[in-house]
Formats: sequence, structure tokens, C-alpha cells
Amino acid sequence: MLPKLTVPMDGERLTPSDLFSKNQSEYWLEIGFGAGEHLAWQAEHNPDAGIIGCEPFLNGVASLLAKIEAKNLDNVRIHNEAAEHLLAKLPDASIKKAFLLFADPWPKSSHHKRRFVSETNIRALARVLDDNCILRVGTDHLDYGAWILHHFLASEDFEWLAEQPNDWLVRGEDWPQTRYEAKALREDRRSVYYRFKRKSRH
Repeated sequence: MLPKLTVPMDGERLTPSDLFSKNQSEYWLEIGFGAGEHLAWQAEHNPDAGIIGCEPFLNGVASLLAKIEAKNLDNVRIHNEAAEHLLAKLPDASIKKAFLLFADPWPKSSHHKRRFVSETNIRALARVLDDNCILRVGTDHLDYGAWILHHFLASEDFEWLAEQPNDWLVRGEDWPQTRYEAKALREDRRSVYYRFKRKSRH
């Protein structure tokens, strides 16, 4: 299944509509989908959305492929490499919704430069996200949660959609739990669920 669903990376630019067998109404992106629980749920419940998932670890890709086969999903494509390569090839304003859930927090100070959330990657996300579209970011790591919020609040391209604590402490009905979050709950770590809106370019 993987060769059929893999995003081709041989051209200079990727057109999301070219990746799918039928024209989806919009295109979403999940960065670091882990075992694929969230991505498969979104694909099943949003059949009109074409969802591109990035995950460099093959075990996670295999888990997602099993879910795709079991649910007969035809609206998922996979990038089995670092998300940065894919972001560089996507057209401006081509993504309607994006997810970054429970990424590696790289807790050691000397490893912070490896964290996905950075000024460079936030600019890349801002470029590919369409105006007023939502980016969801979740983490169970306290320090990384503060890091994420600091970097996005410093960006001129994103607005944090939060007016009360429940806005970042509660997932919401259309944000299913992942195994990483379940593990965090078992180990008594509370997660945060940020929602950022891509500001209008005009």
C-alpha cells in the first residue's frame, strides 16, 4: 500500500489535488502522526478532506496503513520523511487545516534546536496555510508547551484562539485521543491543546 499512498517528492512543487484519486473539497496536513489514530479518525469523519500525513518512523506508518486498510480510507497520503521537505514543496495557502500533535519535546536544553516548533517552521506553516485556517498543536510536556506558546505568540502570522482555560485544557469532540496522550494520562501528565488561526494576509 505504501508506494501507492506515498507523496512523490521528485518535482519542485506539489499540487495537493494531484495526489488524490478524486478532487477533495480541501486539503489538510498532519505533522508527526505517530501511530495514526488521530489522522485515521479525521479521514474517516471528513471524507471530503484530503489529508497528508508526515511521519519519519516506519512503525508508525505501518500502524496507519493498517487503519487505512481496515476502514477502507481513500483520502490519506503519506510522507515518510521529515515534514520540512514537504512544507517546502507545498504551494502558498494550499492547506485548510493542520495538526502538530505530541511532537518530540527534546527535553534537554542542548537538544532544543531539534524541536519542530521554531521560527523557520512557523513561517513555513504560515506560508502553506490558507487565511483564517486553523492549526492545532497538542503536547503533554510542560516546558515544550510554554515554548510552543512563546514562539506562536511572537509570530505576526498566527492568533491564539483562547479566551478561557478550557480553550486549551479540553480537546473538543472533533479532536480524538492519541496513544501518546493516553500514556501521558496514565503517567499523570496533563496535556494542553492549542488552536492557532492563520491571520489574513490582507
